[in-house]
Amino acid sequence: MPFINVKQLAGRTEEQKAEIARELTEAYARITGVKPENIWVAIEELPRENWAIAGTTFAEWDRQARG
Repeated sequence: MPFINVKQLAGRTEEQKAEIARELTEAYARITGVKPENIWVAIEELPRENWAIAGTTFAEWDRQARG
């Protein structure tokens, strides 16, 4: 069974996450021929203070942008 793991910053709506799961499932099934019922999708949301780029968390980027 294919398992697709999406990691993203928290803040998307329930509807957006459902659409992400649907679209990823449909694309994987179309490309590989795997039945959609055999495709698992997990969406993990991380708070902005738990994700960093170039040593700076997104929470720090937010504070810097606000001045």
